Amino acid sequence: MYIGNHNIRNMELSDFISKFASQFVDEDPLVFTADTDFHELDSWSSFTSLSVVAMIIQEYGVELDSQDVRNADTIEDLFELVKERQL
Repeated sequence: MYIGNHNIRNMELSDFISKFASQFVDEDPLVFTADTDFHELDSWSSFTSLSVVAMIIQEYGVELDSQDVRNADTIEDLFELVKERQL
């Protein structure tokens, strides 16, 4: 069965969002979408930022710094940065 690149990308993004959301203890998983501005979440903190960076290193082998995370406006922005750095 053929799955176009767009569908594969969507599945990867969905997986990234799920892993990203798992770093938050007090947030409803339904609030996490590609367009979520995670900086605006009540539970976003420097600790959560470190958890997200650690998850990205562990799951994707990509090292980000705090400036990279600050510069990303949405979860999808962060996902695109990770994908770019994997190349």
